Amino acid sequence: MSNPAGDCKGSPRTFGEPWPQFNDGLIYRDTVKASDSGLTLIDFYSSKHLNSAPLQGWLQRIRNGQIRIDGSVVTDPSTALRAGSELNYHRLPWKEPDAPYLLQVLFEDDDLIALNKPSGLQVLPGGLFQQRTVLTQLQGQASKHSSSLACQEPHPVPVHRLGRGTSGILLCAKTKVAKTRLSAYFADGTLVVRDNSDSSAVISTRKIGKIYRAMVSGILDEDEVVIKQPIGLVRYPGVANGLYVACPSGKPALSKVKVLERNVQGNYMLVEVEIQSGRPHQIRIHLSFIGHPLIGDPLYVAGGQPNCFDPEFENESFAHDGGYQRPGKPVPGDCGYLLHAHKVVLPHPTRSEVIKITAPLPSVLRTQQEVEEIELGAGDDAD
Repeated sequence: MSNPAGDCKGSPRTFGEPWPQFNDGLIYRDTVKASDSGLTLIDFYSSKHLNSAPLQGWLQRIRNGQIRIDGSVVTDPSTALRAGSELNYHRLPWKEPDAPYLLQVLFEDDDLIALNKPSGLQVLPGGLFQQRTVLTQLQGQASKHSSSLACQEPHPVPVHRLGRGTSGILLCAKTKVAKTRLSAYFADGTLVVRDNSDSSAVISTRKIGKIYRAMVSGILDEDEVVIKQPIGLVRYPGVANGLYVACPSGKPALSKVKVLERNVQGNYMLVEVEIQSGRPHQIRIHLSFIGHPLIGDPLYVAGGQPNCFDPEFENESFAHDGGYQRPGKPVPGDCGYLLHAHKVVLPHPTRSEVIKITAPLPSVLRTQQEVEEIELGAGDDAD
């Protein structure tokens, strides 16, 4: 049975623990393959894990005693490796960037939980954020409510991502069955986009409907526009696996944009965007591609490309732990833009019913009519 996720007065339930000053660091494990036997310790790390640190950074880590071979600390970079040896690199604890920690529950039952994620909170571990994530709070909450007999139960896990700067609805599965089916819903949406160029058919046949609210620069003459620009990867400093951009040879993506309000004097619009499962940063890329980037977006500019683009640039400076310094150029996790996952409609993963979930809008993303309706409602309550 579904839980309205509030108390008797209708107030939404929230949970979350404040972040510790420092995280626990990380342990990275490798097993030496036969093909790598005979490599020196520094050759192994500087070639296999160059994305983590430059050569000098790995030398620093080895000399700091942060690497063990078969359980023993080794500080000589020229140590020869043997096939089958276990390598452990200990990344030292660090203070992660500031991030909110409270999560609002929008919907919950035995199969899934829908959260209202605040802007500035990362969903899954990555980069500088290893502990200050939605996943950490979900795991902590589950541990509090698990009995010793139920400790083997899986923790809730997000089944899709929202950008760190994006707020709004995040769906999380509480069971393996729910995770499998919800993941399939998102995958099906992508397949529909790939196999069907008819935007109206795509919108009507997908299993999950997602509507976002955004504030963008410039003024569109049309009230509605469909964007079908493919999205692909390019090399980009500070992003190990590449940056998603508008790219003719990329994967299919489709966004339907509806203008809600225009502010001609301020040269900006409030828009609603409907997408399928979505490519990474799809809304940011698509709106910037048509010349209307999200207000405050530090990364994407007109054309669906990054603000500063030099694929040959490499940052060879490194931090106290040997890793690369944070790049001076914008990266996808940077915040500042105004984007909110407002509504989601989906089939329940285990029951024959459709679920409709809404995340309250930030005040800055409300239309004037919505503001007036809220003020009117507040006045009625006062009476």
